[in-house]
Amino acid sequence: MQGKAIMITGAKGGLGTFVTQAFLATGANVAGVSRSIKQTDFPAPNFAAFAAELTNGASAVQLAEQIKKRFGKIDVLVHVMGGFAGGKSLLETDDATFEQMFDINLRSAFHTFRAVLPHMRSAGAGRIVAIGSRGAEGAAPGLSAYAASKTALVSLVRTVAAENKDRGITANIIVPGTMDTPQNRVNEPNADFSRWIRPQSVADLIVWLASDAAAQLSGAVIPVYGSDV
Repeated sequence: MQGKAIMITGAKGGLGTFVTQAFLATGANVAGVSRSIKQTDFPAPNFAAFAAELTNGASAVQLAEQIKKRFGKIDVLVHVMGGFAGGKSLLETDDATFEQMFDINLRSAFHTFRAVLPHMRSAGAGRIVAIGSRGAEGAAPGLSAYAASKTALVSLVRTVAAENKDRGITANIIVPGTMDTPQNRVNEPNADFSRWIRPQSVADLIVWLASDAAAQLSGAVIPVYGSDV
């Protein structure tokens, strides 16, 4: 990874922090993206903070240009950005919640992929790794908007893989179970945390998917369920 330019969305979130630190440790140049990220969040010489709103297409294009200008290229995009809202039936889910889930979980990915792909296609190489959710695999009560947005994200990533398979670009998506993050522990204080997924294990997998070793893997939907298989 040394000398590579890595763009990470949601870089300071529960999983994103682990992903950012994992890539920084490889010696890669890391562009960390979120709405409120600061340079001091990751005090490393190979880190650059970019605050951006990725649910806006023009903002995503501008961001990709800024990162290209800073590092000269974008070798890898890791799209960690996402959010959760649930607990109500479809009949009780309002329009604002539905739009929020599609903005955060789908439109942000659509805008970001569309902004970054021209740079990768021009270079004839690139790696895209997205974080989905086990919720995309099947229906569950109270998750209509969230599950629908994550299911659509899987389809979007597989489409990117199919459309760019002859351009040296791979696209894969990881669909983890519940992650053992501080926020999830607050949200579910009575859960058995030992059954949850360690963020570091997912971060390590992402680094591998971004490497040359994973050049022949594209369009994969990779489950990480831990002991809840």
